[in-house]
Amino acid sequence: MRFPRTFIFVDLSGFTNYMETNGDRLATNLLAEFRAVARAVASERGVRIDKYLGDGLMAVAVEQVDGITFSMELDRRAQTVCAPLKLRIGIATGDTMLFEGDDYIGPAPNLAARLCDEAVGIGVLIPTDHINDLPEGVLAKPHGPIKLHGFANPVEVSVLTGRPILVERLDTGELSTSPPLAR
Repeated sequence: MRFPRTFIFVDLSGFTNYMETNGDRLATNLLAEFRAVARAVASERGVRIDKYLGDGLMAVAVEQVDGITFSMELDRRAQTVCAPLKLRIGIATGDTMLFEGDDYIGPAPNLAARLCDEAVGIGVLIPTDHINDLPEGVLAKPHGPIKLHGFANPVEVSVLTGRPILVERLDTGELSTSPPLAR
């Protein structure tokens, strides 16, 4: 059974070189900071970090606007926490299947991963025809077609810019813990 999801692949661009230049301790400290920020932003935005991939991650959002907001906010916060490294991010939305209960398969996760690979020095890439619901404050600037490994035709992509206007979400940490009203 297929269901719609938005997939986000994130990578710390230049991490291997950073590790070789600065050593294990500084590199693992930077990676720990990156993951802490990613967890915080995911929790705030209602996005699930599906898995960590070394110096990157894969996240899944039910609503595209949440996935884009997560990506843009993570990119913004990482500019401080991960300096001098920058993030590269690929986003794709589409129908997917859950295989053996823990692995998403289909074109959308593959496309998001390939866009992340191509986003070096660019930032956040999304297929132009996947844009359904941009958060207020975020713009999509056409980038042009990119030929991606595993895809027969070039994919028309856009670069996301701006800063989403954050709207508070009800998170499980915000649920009332007061006792129920007596009847």
